[in-house]
Amino acid sequence: MLFKVVPLFLLASTVLAIPSKLGARLARRRANRQSQIINRLEQVDSAISDEQYSNNWAGAVWARRDNTFTFVTGTFVVPTPSGSNGDSASAWVGIDGDTCTSAILQTGIDFTVSANGPTYAAWYEFYPAPSADFSGITIAPGDTIKLTVTTSSLHSGTATIDNLTRNEQVSQDLSSSVPLCGQNAEWIVEDYDVNSGPVPFANFGTVTFTDANAGAAYTPSGAGIVDIKQSGQVMTSTSIAESSVTIKHT
Repeated sequence: MLFKVVPLFLLASTVLAIPSKLGARLARRRANRQSQIINRLEQVDSAISDEQYSNNWAGAVWARRDNTFTFVTGTFVVPTPSGSNGDSASAWVGIDGDTCTSAILQTGIDFTVSANGPTYAAWYEFYPAPSADFSGITIAPGDTIKLTVTTSSLHSGTATIDNLTRNEQVSQDLSSSVPLCGQNAEWIVEDYDVNSGPVPFANFGTVTFTDANAGAAYTPSGAGIVDIKQSGQVMTSTSIAESSVTIKHT
């Protein structure tokens, strides 16, 4: 099943209503939003570090054999992005999209700079199908959000977002003709795509995934580190603790 995109943009409760022209533009943008598989650049120094650069992902990535990962979760506090109007970024957890390039099961929150204050969208995606927005959940700066993806087979799974601050939950069962591999588990901040190109990358400050795990056997500890590098400039700095991943905009 390839799911239909729902052009809904979720706003922080403290933010003023978006003017109609801007609202229409953002709705069109949501309809063309998609996360992508990692686009790795060069390895920093394989002799002393597992860190690598990408032009779209920053965070922690596990790579193991097929059918290793069936569950990934992580909790973070929603940041207030800054920058120019329209700058954006996304925090998500997912399965596959690195060594397994055929599919990703993922869910997360986009945060975007606008003239009237930050806007937020909660979404799910079973790549290569486009992402779709959740309805029925409120996202605001400072809210504590738990993200979870779970597979029931290589062709199906569930994406769930809990707003722990507001006691709200949304969940979506997904399926795809393109199978997962179960090779990768990720905790990521992404410069995602709109209309087949990256959005201007927002300064998101810091995103820290806590209570992060990928089933009983895996936490972020020991995973590879990826940071975003664009036009020769390193845009993020990632560090890993036993059960947390901290990603800072530099």
